[in-house]
Amino acid sequence: MDEARLKERVAAFLSENDPAGDRLEFLRARFDAGLAWVWFPEGLGGLGLSRDMQAVVERELAGTPQIDGGVQGIGLGMAAPTILAFGTDEQRRRFLRPLWTGEEIWCQLFSEPGAGSDLATLATRAVRDGDEWVVDGQKVWTSGAHHARWAILVTRTDPDVPKHRGLTYFICDMHAPGVDVRPLRQITGEAEFNEVFLTGVRLGDDLRLGAVGDGWRVAQTTLMNERVAIGGGGGGRGSGLVGGMLRSWREHPELRTHDLHQRLLSLWVEAEVTRLSGARLREQLAVGQPGPEGSGMKLSFAKLNQALTGLEMEFLRDLGYDDYAFRRSETVDFYGRGPGYRYLRAKGNSIEGGTSEILRNIISERVLGLPSEPRIDKDVPWKDLPR
Repeated sequence: MDEARLKERVAAFLSENDPAGDRLEFLRARFDAGLAWVWFPEGLGGLGLSRDMQAVVERELAGTPQIDGGVQGIGLGMAAPTILAFGTDEQRRRFLRPLWTGEEIWCQLFSEPGAGSDLATLATRAVRDGDEWVVDGQKVWTSGAHHARWAILVTRTDPDVPKHRGLTYFICDMHAPGVDVRPLRQITGEAEFNEVFLTGVRLGDDLRLGAVGDGWRVAQTTLMNERVAIGGGGGGRGSGLVGGMLRSWREHPELRTHDLHQRLLSLWVEAEVTRLSGARLREQLAVGQPGPEGSGMKLSFAKLNQALTGLEMEFLRDLGYDDYAFRRSETVDFYGRGPGYRYLRAKGNSIEGGTSEILRNIISERVLGLPSEPRIDKDVPWKDLPR
């Protein structure tokens, strides 16, 4: 299907579905028409086309009801591609449609108090009991868990093998008995993320993604997509946090100095390099799965955001910037708030989705081909590792 035929398909869809009508029904119909993710298979929200054809759909459907990327980001960017890659036909049919329409929100149960950067050391156990698994453990830094219906969950099912080999991946029912979500207050004053306690949580084996013991491979698909979702997003020139800095610059000419101007120009160039690199990465995604290059984009995203928000705070230092509130966050909002919020929120960019230190290791080893760091625990059973 070429661009002209795809436009005809969108036009036919709009002739049968009124954008001014019920929002949810419109989004459901869009999914069923294959116009949600055009690169997904037919019947699962797509048409089996190239990923770059999605831009055609978005242009043609501009101004119609849209999905909420803030609330739905984890489901769209991480859960969906993992379910597509490893889910059964039944799992794909059950979960992808309400995930895309926003009827069911997702969160990510990966990090633990003792397993963040070294995720493979996680200790949350899943023990099989007939056709069910009983899960016990604690997860932390779980964005959006307080409004999530489902979660992607990595557990340890075999403590007798090395840490990477004894993991199994599940879809977790966040409404199941034994799931306890507690807010964590962050530097912005909000509770955007949480700690989650899992006590005797029973999950059917039909909620397992991938084979028993193959959870690390499944998790790698999630993590690679996560880094692309965070650092490789699209947008035109001047988009992202550089846009916030530019608005402040235009609105307050009286605060400009030569030094600030030179620094802004330097960051503008870096923002353009990052944006164009992201466009190239998305072209690579159109012909295959995300690779370790996404780690470079996420690393650049974090560094750039912190530099831009720091410059904006310095630029506006005489105006005050107490514009964030202590509240329970219902969405992740990187761009819609004021400079004080942006400055504080950007501090987390170098931690979430893989710390910058870990991403540098990934880039050096898997992109540049440099020797890897010594790993003395590689062949040691998880139960024998010091904790």
